[in-house]
Amino acid sequence: MAILEVENVHTFYGNIHALKGISLSVEEGEIVTLIGANGAGKSTTLKTISGLLRPRQGQVKLNGMDLSTYPAHKIAELGVVQVPEGRRVFGRLTVNENLEMGAYTRSDRKEVRSSVEQAFTLFPRLRERRHQVAGTLSGGEQQMLSTARALMAKPKVLLMDEPSMGLAPVLVDSIFDTIQELHQSGTTILLVEQNARMALQVADRGYVMQSGEIVLSGTAESLRANEMVRRAYLGME
Repeated sequence: MAILEVENVHTFYGNIHALKGISLSVEEGEIVTLIGANGAGKSTTLKTISGLLRPRQGQVKLNGMDLSTYPAHKIAELGVVQVPEGRRVFGRLTVNENLEMGAYTRSDRKEVRSSVEQAFTLFPRLRERRHQVAGTLSGGEQQMLSTARALMAKPKVLLMDEPSMGLAPVLVDSIFDTIQELHQSGTTILLVEQNARMALQVADRGYVMQSGEIVLSGTAESLRANEMVRRAYLGME
């Protein structure tokens, strides 16, 4: 059984029908990517899964349990944790304090300290900046911090929303290297990413969204070879 299932979900912004009956699944240990143009509904899908938006119809399930009526903080406690678009670090707090905020649902302080060390092993730059105020970090460092903060919650499923957005190409490579490291360590990831080429290089499977609907799905390899995907999202003829 899939660890995360989205079944026939319809989500609205007021009268705007943003998600039109989408269904997808993520198996434990997989990276699954959602690709599509701006406005296709990718971020809306993540917000619906994490409880920031409530579906008007359909279900979101974690290990078979319906999350659709739970508030966002409870869904995070249950193990669905989002790395938001635009980083959204706590700008006036230090790197250390941001990481501690990520572990707010956890009570074992010794384990939390161990997770901080794991974050610093994954992102050595953050160790160097541990006492620095997060708002003064570079964009790439803030993305590292946002990812590390989410990992502090020990997620069952990590939702990543546009992790490469606004970053220099060399930092994009670094972020995707980190995503592959997380994959190798067994982290389950649902990745929303406009850089379809990079996303399909690291993902196991993918879904293509257009206008609030899923129009195509398959293995990353099959999507890379698909003529429509190549033309529309990979810049190939």
